[in-house]
Amino acid sequence: MISRFIRFLSRKRQSVATAVTRFSHRFAIVIAPVGSVLQWLAVAAAVTFMVTMIIFAGFEHHSYDHMLIRRLIRACQITFLTNLIFHLVLMTRSYTRSRRWLQHAVDVLLLLTLLPLLYPHPRHPWIPWLEQLAYAPLTIYVILTLYSLVQLCYAVMRIPGKRTNPSLLLTVSFLLLIVIGALLLMLPRCTVHGISFIDSLFVSTSAVCITGLTPVDISSTFTPLGITVLAILIETGALGVMTFTCFFAMFFTGNQSIYSQLLMRDVIYSKSMNSLIPTLLYVLAFTVTIEAAGAICLYFTIPDSLMMDTHDKIIFSVFHSISAFCNAGFSNLRDGLSNPALINGDQTIYWTVSLIIISGAIGFPILVNFKDAMAIRIGNTIRRITRRGNIRHICHLYDTNTKVVLATFGILLAFAAIAFYFLESGNSLYGMTQWQRISQSVFNAVTPRSAGFSSVNPAGFLNVTLVMIMFLMWVGGGAQSTAGGVKVNTLAAICINMRSIVTGREQATAFHRTIAVASIRRANAIVATSILTFLLYSLTMLLLEPELPARDVLFETLSALFTVGSSLGITHHLGPEAKAVLCTAMLFGRVGLISLMTGLTGTSRKALVRYPTDNLIIN
Repeated sequence: MISRFIRFLSRKRQSVATAVTRFSHRFAIVIAPVGSVLQWLAVAAAVTFMVTMIIFAGFEHHSYDHMLIRRLIRACQITFLTNLIFHLVLMTRSYTRSRRWLQHAVDVLLLLTLLPLLYPHPRHPWIPWLEQLAYAPLTIYVILTLYSLVQLCYAVMRIPGKRTNPSLLLTVSFLLLIVIGALLLMLPRCTVHGISFIDSLFVSTSAVCITGLTPVDISSTFTPLGITVLAILIETGALGVMTFTCFFAMFFTGNQSIYSQLLMRDVIYSKSMNSLIPTLLYVLAFTVTIEAAGAICLYFTIPDSLMMDTHDKIIFSVFHSISAFCNAGFSNLRDGLSNPALINGDQTIYWTVSLIIISGAIGFPILVNFKDAMAIRIGNTIRRITRRGNIRHICHLYDTNTKVVLATFGILLAFAAIAFYFLESGNSLYGMTQWQRISQSVFNAVTPRSAGFSSVNPAGFLNVTLVMIMFLMWVGGGAQSTAGGVKVNTLAAICINMRSIVTGREQATAFHRTIAVASIRRANAIVATSILTFLLYSLTMLLLEPELPARDVLFETLSALFTVGSSLGITHHLGPEAKAVLCTAMLFGRVGLISLMTGLTGTSRKALVRYPTDNLIIN
């Protein structure tokens, strides 16, 4: 009897599937456009849902507002379900082939939201805790947020099909994030007493461009929600908007066009198509791991004199770990890292922050190289112990870029720390113990490289110390890192080329490798562009703020252009026009003027004519 019933159900299922297939083939001309329209309606609903959730979280509401918000969320949910069911029923094959397992999981979760939509809240549920979870508004909001991310990723992945230049796409993504961040920071629940649009735009630009300059006091202006928004802007801006977008898009949406993958490879500087996803995973894995470890270490270095409870310690640790790794320089503590409780403490927190800053400033390619070298060494050790397998003999565990960056980075750090110690021992470090002087010298040698934290007021530094710090601000950290500046790689390439010219060598070499001419040319272009851009912005700022000291204005301009965040204390004195100019400086410093100009001029083409070579007279 049971077997007959099962065969009956099987025949019915097959007949229904056959009928649906015939219907799909017969009306394919109509189904495909309708499916496309529903897909884009789902994208519009995703945008509407995200905006609605922002309004719900950022504003105080009355009962009528809550009712309107719930109706909007319900409309978005119905749109999502209509799109999903339509594709599952009438476009099964094409829809399931283009989906990954994670996206199928999100689809299943969305289908579960049909239960509270169609079936009322049961009075006597079978499993009370499961019923509470399924009918909880938070569960529905989380599921709708995940599905909205999927739809937004789908929309973003359609953009590269328009032959969009990677540099322009990166710049536009930063601009969009800055504007959204400025609006979010102005939400009533994000601030204590409100904030003007120009100040909110300045803080948002500084966070997204990981600079750290701010015209307002972070600790007294923003609420915990505002601090959370600021941390998200810092994290997203540091890793790049397209890095997150590419990761979620590739992770959720599966196969993409060749051009889309090539564009994403250029955005994240992946070596090949095969290493696209691994590169994204490495970047995110290193970020999460280092920031989590940094937060744990910072938690145990907070002095008791700050009188923080466990909740405040967690917020302080997580925020400062993110800010330090991303080289942003923001602090939610009153007086920042120059707080007397920290200065008079055991200095452990400064060493911890310095290590986190260096981890973010050294560059992701070097972290990946360290990971590969460590994996090879551990693998060889295991093979020696177990006597199984062949020992891998690799002549060069560390590539030339790693060696050059580490050597240059180490020389600059050692020189700056020693110089700061001897220059400021009788000035800003006067009255400190020997251990405090050493700790502050190292910290103040690390932080100008792009982090922008201040433990000692830079306004009290000697002029010669300021010149040295401005040079460090100009250099910045390693390429493809969270740091700013012209990058250590650029300075190293210039110095190597200069050495080859002075010594009369035909090629620029380092560590028994010849540096490519293209790298030397790009380094020269970056240095020249940085000098000319700094000159232009300095003249503009001096014209806009003639009453402020020229030294302070030049320092502020350099700090903004190379996304450092250090200041001599004039940021809150700047007018709206000067703040707007510095916003553009921070944006250009973050995306890179060379990359931006390359995107504006378009792709290069090989010259059809080769001109005769001639010399310029250069002394």
